Amino acid sequence: MHQPGAMKERGMTNERGAMNQPGAGKGQKAPVHQESATAPATGTDVSGHAAGMPTPGAKHQAEQQQKGMKGHPAAKTSATPAAPAAAAASAAPSVPAAGQQNAQANAGAKAKKKPDPQQVQQVKSQHASFRAQPKPQQVQPVTFNQNHRIEGSDRWQGQHYEVFRSYHPEWHDQGWYHQHYPRVELIAGGYYFFNAGYWFPAWGYSPSAQYYAYDGPIYAGQHAEPPDKVIADVQALLQQMGYYTGEVDGLLGPLTREAVSAYQADQGLTTTAVIDQPTLDSLGLA
Repeated sequence: MHQPGAMKERGMTNERGAMNQPGAGKGQKAPVHQESATAPATGTDVSGHAAGMPTPGAKHQAEQQQKGMKGHPAAKTSATPAAPAAAAASAAPSVPAAGQQNAQANAGAKAKKKPDPQQVQQVKSQHASFRAQPKPQQVQPVTFNQNHRIEGSDRWQGQHYEVFRSYHPEWHDQGWYHQHYPRVELIAGGYYFFNAGYWFPAWGYSPSAQYYAYDGPIYAGQHAEPPDKVIADVQALLQQMGYYTGEVDGLLGPLTREAVSAYQADQGLTTTAVIDQPTLDSLGLA
Protein backbone atom coordinates (compact mmCIF):
# COMPACT_ATOMS: atom_id res chain seq x y z
CA MET A 1 0.00 0.00 0.00
CA HIS A 2 2.84 2.31 -0.60
CA GLN A 3 1.15 4.58 -3.07
CA PRO A 4 3.21 7.48 -4.43
CA GLY A 5 0.52 10.03 -3.63
CA ALA A 6 0.27 8.86 -0.04
CA MET A 7 3.98 8.98 0.45
CA LYS A 8 4.15 12.45 -0.97
CA GLU A 9 1.31 13.72 1.21
CA ARG A 10 2.73 12.07 4.33
CA GLY A 11 6.20 13.45 3.59
CA MET A 12 4.83 16.99 3.33
CA THR A 13 2.84 16.61 6.51
CA ASN A 14 5.87 15.38 8.50
CA GLU A 15 8.26 17.80 6.85
CA ARG A 16 8.95 19.53 10.15
CA GLY A 17 10.74 16.42 11.35
CA ALA A 18 12.76 15.95 8.19
CA MET A 19 14.79 19.15 8.36
CA ASN A 20 18.09 17.24 7.87
CA GLN A 21 17.17 16.10 4.40
CA PRO A 22 18.81 18.21 1.65
CA GLY A 23 15.69 18.40 -0.44
CA ALA A 24 13.52 19.39 2.49
CA GLY A 25 15.60 22.37 3.40
CA LYS A 26 15.47 23.75 -0.12
CA GLY A 27 11.81 23.07 -0.52
CA GLN A 28 10.93 24.75 2.74
CA LYS A 29 12.77 28.03 2.37
CA ALA A 30 11.38 29.05 -1.03
CA PRO A 31 7.65 28.76 -0.18
CA VAL A 32 8.07 30.42 3.22
CA HIS A 33 9.85 33.40 1.67
CA GLN A 34 7.38 33.78 -1.16
CA GLU A 35 4.35 33.45 1.06
CA SER A 36 5.51 36.02 3.56
CA ALA A 37 6.31 38.43 0.73
CA THR A 38 2.89 38.04 -0.84
CA ALA A 39 0.85 37.72 2.34
CA PRO A 40 -0.55 41.26 2.31
CA ALA A 41 -2.07 40.77 -1.17
CA THR A 42 -3.53 37.27 -0.59
CA GLY A 43 -4.51 37.51 3.06
CA THR A 44 -2.56 34.36 4.01
CA ASP A 45 -1.89 33.95 7.71
CA VAL A 46 1.84 33.67 8.40
CA SER A 47 1.67 33.86 12.19
CA GLY A 48 3.64 30.69 12.99
CA HIS A 49 2.80 27.97 10.45
CA ALA A 50 5.02 29.13 7.59
CA ALA A 51 7.52 26.27 7.97
CA GLY A 52 4.99 23.48 7.53
CA MET A 53 2.42 24.76 5.01
CA PRO A 54 4.01 24.58 1.52
CA THR A 55 0.93 23.01 -0.15
CA PRO A 56 0.73 22.73 -3.93
CA GLY A 57 -1.94 25.44 -4.02
CA ALA A 58 0.23 27.85 -2.03
CA LYS A 59 3.23 27.07 -4.21
CA HIS A 60 1.22 27.69 -7.34
CA GLN A 61 -0.15 30.94 -5.91
CA ALA A 62 3.37 32.13 -4.99
CA GLU A 63 4.58 31.42 -8.50
CA GLN A 64 1.70 33.35 -9.97
CA GLN A 65 2.31 36.34 -7.73
CA GLN A 66 6.04 36.21 -8.51
CA LYS A 67 5.13 36.62 -12.19
CA GLY A 68 3.24 39.80 -11.44
CA MET A 69 -0.26 38.41 -10.55
CA LYS A 70 -1.23 38.41 -14.23
CA GLY A 71 -4.85 37.53 -14.66
CA HIS A 72 -5.61 37.87 -10.94
CA PRO A 73 -8.54 40.32 -10.68
CA ALA A 74 -8.39 40.73 -6.91
CA ALA A 75 -4.88 42.18 -6.98
CA LYS A 76 -5.78 44.67 -9.71
CA THR A 77 -8.88 46.00 -8.04
CA SER A 78 -7.17 46.46 -4.70
CA ALA A 79 -3.92 48.05 -5.90
CA THR A 80 -4.73 50.02 -9.05
CA PRO A 81 -7.35 52.63 -8.04
CA ALA A 82 -5.78 53.48 -4.70
CA ALA A 83 -2.65 55.17 -6.03
CA PRO A 84 -4.26 57.62 -8.51
CA ALA A 85 -7.05 58.43 -6.07
CA ALA A 86 -4.57 59.26 -3.34
CA ALA A 87 -2.41 61.20 -5.75
CA ALA A 88 -5.36 63.19 -7.02
CA ALA A 89 -6.58 63.92 -3.51
CA SER A 90 -3.20 65.20 -2.42
CA ALA A 91 -2.15 67.01 -5.61
CA ALA A 92 -5.41 68.59 -6.81
CA PRO A 93 -5.81 71.27 -4.13
CA SER A 94 -2.12 72.14 -4.01
CA VAL A 95 -1.92 73.76 -7.46
CA PRO A 96 -4.67 76.37 -7.10
CA ALA A 97 -3.74 77.00 -3.49
CA ALA A 98 -0.15 77.74 -4.40
CA GLY A 99 -1.23 79.89 -7.33
CA GLN A 100 -3.65 81.83 -5.16
CA GLN A 101 -1.00 82.44 -2.51
CA ASN A 102 1.48 83.66 -5.13
CA ALA A 103 -1.11 85.95 -6.69
CA GLN A 104 -2.01 87.40 -3.29
CA ALA A 105 1.66 87.90 -2.42
CA ASN A 106 2.35 89.65 -5.73
CA ALA A 107 -0.73 91.84 -5.39
CA GLY A 108 0.19 92.76 -1.82
CA ALA A 109 3.76 93.62 -2.79
CA LYS A 110 2.60 95.77 -5.67
CA ALA A 111 -0.03 97.54 -3.59
CA LYS A 112 2.63 98.58 -1.05
CA LYS A 113 4.91 99.93 -3.75
CA LYS A 114 5.28 103.62 -2.95
CA PRO A 115 8.13 106.07 -3.34
CA ASP A 116 10.17 106.80 -0.22
CA PRO A 117 10.58 110.40 1.02
CA GLN A 118 14.18 110.61 -0.17
CA GLN A 119 13.10 109.57 -3.65
CA VAL A 120 10.34 112.21 -3.63
CA GLN A 121 12.70 114.98 -2.57
CA GLN A 122 15.19 114.03 -5.24
CA VAL A 123 12.53 114.20 -7.96
CA LYS A 124 11.20 117.53 -6.72
CA SER A 125 14.67 119.07 -6.62
CA GLN A 126 15.34 117.89 -10.17
CA HIS A 127 12.17 119.66 -11.37
CA ALA A 128 12.57 122.83 -9.33
CA SER A 129 12.80 124.94 -12.47
CA PHE A 130 10.86 122.64 -14.79
CA ARG A 131 8.86 124.25 -17.60
CA ALA A 132 6.75 122.16 -19.95
CA GLN A 133 6.59 122.85 -23.64
CA PRO A 134 3.61 122.19 -25.93
CA LYS A 135 3.98 119.05 -28.05
CA PRO A 136 0.89 118.82 -30.25
CA GLN A 137 2.47 116.13 -32.44
CA GLN A 138 3.13 113.78 -29.51
CA VAL A 139 0.25 114.80 -27.23
CA GLN A 140 -2.75 116.07 -29.12
CA PRO A 141 -4.61 119.00 -27.53
CA VAL A 142 -8.23 118.85 -26.46
CA THR A 143 -10.73 121.38 -27.80
CA PHE A 144 -13.20 123.56 -25.99
CA ASN A 145 -16.63 122.04 -25.42
CA GLN A 146 -18.99 123.75 -23.03
CA ASN A 147 -20.92 120.49 -22.61
CA HIS A 148 -17.82 118.58 -21.58
CA ARG A 149 -18.05 116.64 -18.33
CA ILE A 150 -15.35 114.47 -16.82
CA GLU A 151 -16.25 110.92 -17.68
CA GLY A 152 -17.10 108.72 -14.71
CA SER A 153 -16.84 111.54 -12.17
CA ASP A 154 -20.48 111.08 -11.16
CA ARG A 155 -19.46 107.77 -9.60
CA TRP A 156 -16.51 109.16 -7.64
CA GLN A 157 -17.60 109.35 -4.02
CA GLY A 158 -16.17 111.75 -1.44
CA GLN A 159 -15.45 115.45 -1.04
CA HIS A 160 -12.05 115.18 -2.72
CA TYR A 161 -13.80 114.47 -6.01
CA GLU A 162 -16.50 117.12 -5.84
CA VAL A 163 -14.40 119.54 -7.91
CA PHE A 164 -14.29 116.94 -10.72
CA ARG A 165 -18.00 116.14 -10.50
CA SER A 166 -18.97 119.80 -10.78
CA TYR A 167 -16.44 120.85 -13.39
CA HIS A 168 -17.59 122.29 -16.72
CA PRO A 169 -15.45 124.48 -18.98
CA GLU A 170 -16.27 128.17 -19.45
CA TRP A 171 -15.10 130.72 -21.97
CA HIS A 172 -14.10 134.16 -20.65
CA ASP A 173 -11.78 137.02 -21.56
CA GLN A 174 -8.71 138.18 -19.68
CA GLY A 175 -10.56 140.82 -17.69
CA TRP A 176 -13.03 138.31 -16.32
CA TYR A 177 -10.29 135.92 -15.19
CA HIS A 178 -8.24 138.61 -13.48
CA GLN A 179 -11.36 139.87 -11.77
CA HIS A 180 -12.19 136.46 -10.31
CA TYR A 181 -8.80 134.81 -9.81
CA PRO A 182 -5.59 136.51 -8.67
CA ARG A 183 -3.32 133.91 -10.23
CA VAL A 184 -3.40 133.22 -13.97
CA GLU A 185 -0.30 131.78 -15.67
CA LEU A 186 0.84 130.58 -19.08
CA ILE A 187 1.71 126.91 -18.72
CA ALA A 188 2.86 124.71 -21.62
CA GLY A 189 1.10 126.69 -24.33
CA GLY A 190 -2.12 127.48 -22.46
CA TYR A 191 -3.33 129.77 -19.68
CA TYR A 192 -4.43 128.29 -16.37
CA PHE A 193 -6.09 129.89 -13.35
CA PHE A 194 -5.58 128.71 -9.78
CA ASN A 195 -8.49 128.20 -7.39
CA ALA A 196 -8.74 126.39 -4.03
CA GLY A 197 -5.75 124.11 -4.61
CA TYR A 198 -6.51 123.25 -8.26
CA TRP A 199 -5.42 124.51 -11.66
CA PHE A 200 -8.06 124.91 -14.39
CA PRO A 201 -7.76 125.71 -18.12
CA ALA A 202 -8.53 129.41 -18.66
CA TRP A 203 -10.51 128.92 -21.84
CA GLY A 204 -10.73 132.17 -23.85
CA TYR A 205 -7.98 134.00 -21.98
CA SER A 206 -5.88 134.16 -25.15
CA PRO A 207 -7.10 132.65 -28.46
CA SER A 208 -3.45 132.24 -29.53
CA ALA A 209 -2.51 130.15 -26.46
CA GLN A 210 -5.00 127.38 -25.96
CA TYR A 211 -2.95 124.21 -25.89
CA TYR A 212 -4.35 121.87 -23.23
CA ALA A 213 -3.57 118.16 -23.01
CA TYR A 214 -6.41 117.66 -20.52
CA ASP A 215 -9.59 119.59 -19.83
CA GLY A 216 -10.21 119.43 -16.11
CA PRO A 217 -8.86 120.28 -12.65
CA ILE A 218 -5.29 119.37 -11.68
CA TYR A 219 -4.53 119.20 -7.97
CA ALA A 220 -1.38 121.15 -7.04
CA GLY A 221 -0.90 120.30 -3.35
CA GLN A 222 -0.32 122.59 -0.40
CA HIS A 223 2.44 124.58 -2.09
CA ALA A 224 0.31 125.47 -5.12
CA GLU A 225 3.10 124.63 -7.54
CA PRO A 226 2.51 125.12 -11.29
CA PRO A 227 0.60 122.26 -12.91
CA ASP A 228 3.38 121.28 -15.32
CA LYS A 229 5.83 120.82 -12.44
CA VAL A 230 3.30 118.73 -10.49
CA ILE A 231 2.68 116.57 -13.55
CA ALA A 232 6.43 116.15 -14.14
CA ASP A 233 6.95 115.03 -10.53
CA VAL A 234 4.16 112.49 -10.86
CA GLN A 235 5.53 111.23 -14.17
CA ALA A 236 9.05 110.81 -12.79
CA LEU A 237 7.91 108.83 -9.73
CA LEU A 238 5.58 106.61 -11.73
CA GLN A 239 8.38 106.08 -14.21
CA GLN A 240 10.74 104.91 -11.47
CA MET A 241 8.08 102.52 -10.16
CA GLY A 242 7.47 101.04 -13.60
CA TYR A 243 4.03 102.51 -14.27
CA TYR A 244 4.95 105.21 -16.75
CA THR A 245 7.01 104.48 -19.86
CA GLY A 246 6.79 107.84 -21.60
CA GLU A 247 8.78 111.05 -21.43
CA VAL A 248 8.73 113.36 -18.44
CA ASP A 249 7.18 116.31 -20.30
CA GLY A 250 4.78 117.84 -17.75
CA LEU A 251 1.75 117.15 -19.98
CA LEU A 252 -1.24 115.20 -18.67
CA GLY A 253 -1.71 113.20 -21.86
CA PRO A 254 -3.30 109.76 -22.38
CA LEU A 255 -0.14 107.79 -21.54
CA THR A 256 0.32 109.68 -18.27
CA ARG A 257 -3.31 109.25 -17.33
CA GLU A 258 -3.08 105.52 -18.02
CA ALA A 259 -0.11 105.25 -15.66
CA VAL A 260 -1.93 107.27 -12.98
CA SER A 261 -4.94 105.00 -13.31
CA ALA A 262 -2.83 101.85 -12.87
CA TYR A 263 -1.17 103.28 -9.76
CA GLN A 264 -4.50 104.30 -8.27
CA ALA A 265 -5.92 100.82 -8.83
CA ASP A 266 -2.96 99.16 -7.08
CA GLN A 267 -3.24 101.53 -4.12
CA GLY A 268 -6.97 100.99 -3.71
CA LEU A 269 -7.77 104.59 -4.63
CA THR A 270 -10.66 105.77 -6.76
CA THR A 271 -9.55 105.25 -10.34
CA THR A 272 -9.86 108.74 -11.81
CA ALA A 273 -6.88 108.69 -14.21
CA VAL A 274 -6.18 112.30 -13.19
CA ILE A 275 -4.07 114.03 -10.55
CA ASP A 276 -6.33 114.40 -7.53
CA GLN A 277 -5.60 114.98 -3.86
CA PRO A 278 -5.68 111.31 -2.69
CA THR A 279 -3.25 110.35 -5.46
CA LEU A 280 -0.83 113.19 -4.73
CA ASP A 281 -1.02 112.37 -1.02
CA SER A 282 -0.24 108.72 -1.76
CA LEU A 283 2.80 109.69 -3.83
CA GLY A 284 4.07 112.02 -1.09
CA LEU A 285 3.85 115.08 -3.33
CA ALA A 286 1.04 116.97 -1.63
